[in-house]
Amino acid sequence: MTDARYTTLPPWPNAYPASGARATLKGLNEDFVVTELPLQPPAGEGEHLWLDVEKNGANTAFVAQRLAEAAGVQERDVGYAGLKDRYAITRQWFSIYLPNGREQGGTPDLTQLQHPEFKVLGQARHVKKLRPGDLLGNHFRIVLRGVAGDRDAIEANLKAVASQGVPNYFGAQRFGFEGGNVEQGRAMLAREIRVRNPKKKGLYLSAVRSFVFNEVLALRIRQGLWGQALPGDVLDDAGRPTGPLWGRGRVSTTGQAQALEMGVAERHPTLCDGMEHAGLDQERRALVANPVDMAWQWPQADQLVLAFSLPAGNYATAVLNEILRTTEPERRTENESAAVE
Repeated sequence: MTDARYTTLPPWPNAYPASGARATLKGLNEDFVVTELPLQPPAGEGEHLWLDVEKNGANTAFVAQRLAEAAGVQERDVGYAGLKDRYAITRQWFSIYLPNGREQGGTPDLTQLQHPEFKVLGQARHVKKLRPGDLLGNHFRIVLRGVAGDRDAIEANLKAVASQGVPNYFGAQRFGFEGGNVEQGRAMLAREIRVRNPKKKGLYLSAVRSFVFNEVLALRIRQGLWGQALPGDVLDDAGRPTGPLWGRGRVSTTGQAQALEMGVAERHPTLCDGMEHAGLDQERRALVANPVDMAWQWPQADQLVLAFSLPAGNYATAVLNEILRTTEPERRTENESAAVE
């Protein structure tokens, strides 16, 4: 048995009945405001300079490049905890490796840096570099414009999401434009193409792994098992059932849960076998994402404002998709950022 080509992403099911409503997302940058929730504040001393940065219309990698130039260091000396959307107003931390005494003239004051797409709000020293995943989560404030549809149905889904959470799908942005990173990953794992760039290889492996997780979650929803723990499930610290992030090693589930996961793996043998041989280890991810302190209001009849926080690695789009369908203005560029997580 061999995998089909992954030319499009499948229509993964929702947990709740579709409201039938639609709205515009990110009509303006200020309609999507993300504030990073750090693991800890900078200590005030150490070899790394941490910067509190607000971006408006710039992606994370672009800002990292500009900060490296301003500090006179290599781009590899700049760290950040997570990627943030380009078409949004986002606030996040960056770190720059600047040992005391290495820089000439003392620590540079990067709060004086002038750029139309970002500003440094503050800086302080810390003992370690920021690395991907070094954050508690993100707080979102989202304005949806041109809302059209049954308001009662929207309200019903809002209340369900706030009380029961949402399927913890990886967002579509994880898979590249039109899901292309999954097919590239399949071709790479099947040895049809050789990928020498480590970043691209990591991007493709991440897309493939996320795709298989979404397939497991989607199957549970289709089988009417949303929000339920199955016999043999592995639960996280919060008592929620988890799904597989595929890799080498034995599947840790047993019984019904293991049978479901292995059934998905059998439908995607190139992906799963390839990940096992690519050096990835089996990990687990919660199947349910629970927005924290979720609130909403209707400042106008066709405008909905949402606010909530999510742990690191959870997607705001997973929340929105359970409430209504959204469309964004056409403005894709070659340098489009990866995603908010």
